[in-house]
Amino acid sequence: PKLESPKYLLLSNSCVPFLGSAEGLDFRTLLLDEERGHLLLGAKDHIFLLSLVDLNKNGKKIFWPAAKEKVDLCKLAGKDAHTECANFIRVLQPYNKTHVYACGTGAFHPVCGYIDLGTHKEDVLFRFNTHNLESGRLKCPFDPQQPFASVMADGYLYSGTASDFLGKDTALTRSLGASQDQHCIRTDVSEHYWLNGAKFIGIFPIPDTYNPDDDKIYFFFREVSQETSTSDRAILSYVGRVCQNDIGGQRSLINKWTTFLKARLVCSIPGPEGADTHFDELQDIFLLSTRDERNPMVYGVFTTTSSVFKGSAVCVYSMADIRAVFSGYYAHKESVDHRWVQYEGRIPYPRPGTCPSRTYDPTVKTTRDFPDDVISFIKRHPLMHRAVQPVGRAPVFTQVNVDHRLTQVVVDRVAAEDGQYDVLFLGTDAGTVLKVLSITKEKWDMEEVILEELQVFKHPSPILTMEMSPKQQQLYIGSRDGLAQLSLHRCHTYGKACADCCLARDPYCAWDGNSCSRYTPTSKRRARRQDVKYGDPITQCWDVEDSNLETSDEKLIFGIEFNSTFLECVPKSQQASIRWFIQRSGEEHREEVRLAFPQEKTVHWSKNWC
Repeated sequence: PKLESPKYLLLSNSCVPFLGSAEGLDFRTLLLDEERGHLLLGAKDHIFLLSLVDLNKNGKKIFWPAAKEKVDLCKLAGKDAHTECANFIRVLQPYNKTHVYACGTGAFHPVCGYIDLGTHKEDVLFRFNTHNLESGRLKCPFDPQQPFASVMADGYLYSGTASDFLGKDTALTRSLGASQDQHCIRTDVSEHYWLNGAKFIGIFPIPDTYNPDDDKIYFFFREVSQETSTSDRAILSYVGRVCQNDIGGQRSLINKWTTFLKARLVCSIPGPEGADTHFDELQDIFLLSTRDERNPMVYGVFTTTSSVFKGSAVCVYSMADIRAVFSGYYAHKESVDHRWVQYEGRIPYPRPGTCPSRTYDPTVKTTRDFPDDVISFIKRHPLMHRAVQPVGRAPVFTQVNVDHRLTQVVVDRVAAEDGQYDVLFLGTDAGTVLKVLSITKEKWDMEEVILEELQVFKHPSPILTMEMSPKQQQLYIGSRDGLAQLSLHRCHTYGKACADCCLARDPYCAWDGNSCSRYTPTSKRRARRQDVKYGDPITQCWDVEDSNLETSDEKLIFGIEFNSTFLECVPKSQQASIRWFIQRSGEEHREEVRLAFPQEKTVHWSKNWC
C-alpha cells in the first residue's frame, strides 16, 4: 500500500492537523456533536471545543489541572510527573441538551464535573464549574493509560474501570452524574467468576426487543481467563450484558447486578485438524448501525497474545449470534481449580439474566423480586458455555508478520455501483491509518483490499482513538501527541484516467467522464464508471472518450535517440502495477527496462505525516 507524502496531504486539504496539539497532551477522548457541528476533545489538563468543519477555527478550551496536593501525593507514590500525575480527561458524555458530564484522572484521584454548553447552537457557552466537582471513583480510571469505557444512557453513567489506586479491582458500574442513590449498581467484588482484572473496551446501550423493559447494556472487555486452570494465565475477550432496569437484588446482591452475564468472543483463522490461529486480545470495538437499531454489526480489532506469532485481525459479529449464545447453556465450575463445563442441572425461573417485565410475569416487577435461587445461580454462573463465533467463522481482515499492530477501528457503509461495502479505517500502533475493504467473491471467498495507508502525524505514535462524522465525511484521529482530521475519500489522488480510477476499487470514487470524483448513487446506470468487486478497467472504460485513457493495459511512448524520457514508476491506483518494455525501431523483440538500482529503494513508499 502507498503511504502518501506529507506535503501532498497538506496541500490537498485531505488531512488537517489540529494546531493546538502539543507533545504528551494525550488526545484520546472524543465526543462528536453532529447537530451542533462541534467536537469535544479531552486531553491532559485540557478540554477543547473544536469545529467539525475546521479544527483550527474559533476553537475554545478549558484548563482543568489536577489539584496541587493530589499531584504531590501522586509523585510520592512513585508515579511519573508528566505521564501520570496530571488530570487526563477520560469521560466526556452528553448529560442533557445543555450539559456534558466530564471526568478526569485527577493525578490518580478521579474527579468529575459538568460543562455548560448553553442553549444556543450558534453561540456555544462552554463553561466549566470547578466549584461543583464530585468524586470520579468507579466512573473514571485512576491510571490514564488503562483501557476504559463509558456511556450515558437515560441519565445514568455506565463505566467499566478499576475502582482502586492499584487497579486490581475492576468493575462495571452504573451511577448518576449528580447524586448517588439506590440505583448505583456494580459487579460483585466477592465473585471472581464475574470479572478478573478486566480491561474494558466498549459499552453500548442496545435494545433487545420492542419492549423497553428488555433494553440492555452490552459491554466488551478482555481479562485474565477463568476458563482454564490457574496455571494458565491466558488473556481472553468477552461480551457481557446487564439489564438497564436492574436495580440490584436482596440480601447477597444488594446494589449489585442481578442480570450480569458474559460470553467469550472468538476471533481465529480456521486451520487443519483444529489448529486455529487465535487472536485473543480485544483492542477496539465499533458498532455499525443498520436500519434496525436492535441489530448493529459489531466490528472488533484483536491482537495475538503469543510472543512467537504476532498479528492482528478484524472480526465481525451479529447481534443475533450474540443473543443466541446468551439464550443457550450456562457454564459451570466446581471450584477455582476446575475447568468450566456445560451446566446440566435445573435452571431456576425466571431464567437468570432475564430482565424483569410485567408483560412476561406480573409477579416479578423489579430485580428485587427475583427468588433466592435465581440470585444464587447467577452469582456462580455468569459465564455462558458456548462462545460467540464471528460471521463467516473467520476474520474479515488479518495482518501478520508486519511491524505494527491494529489499535482502532471505524467502519462506514458505502453505497457503490455494484452494491454496498463496509469500508474499514484501521489505526495502528505505528501511527498509520489503513483504509480497507473485505470483498466477498464467488463461493464466499473473501478478498482483502488495502485501498490506502496514511501516516497522519509527523512523529509516529500509536493511534489512541478514532471517531467518524458521516455528516462531514471526516475521520478524527487522536494520538498521544496530536489530533488530525482526515477525509474519508480522496478520489483526486487516483489519477486522471478512467482506468486508474477503476483500478483503485474505492467505493467512494467513480469516473464521471472527466475526473475521478465522489460517487453518489444515480438512476443513470452508466453515467458513472466504477467496479469495486473486480476493478476491471477493460469492461468499464473501453468506450470512454478521454485523451488520457489507454484502451488496453499498455501505454505507448515515442522516444528520441540520445534524449531522456521519464518513465513513471508509481501507479496512481494502489491495485495497479507498472512494468516498462522497450521496442527499438525495426525490431520485433521487446526488452524489459531494468532499474539501475535495487527496486525496493526506487519505489519504497516514504513515511509521511499530516
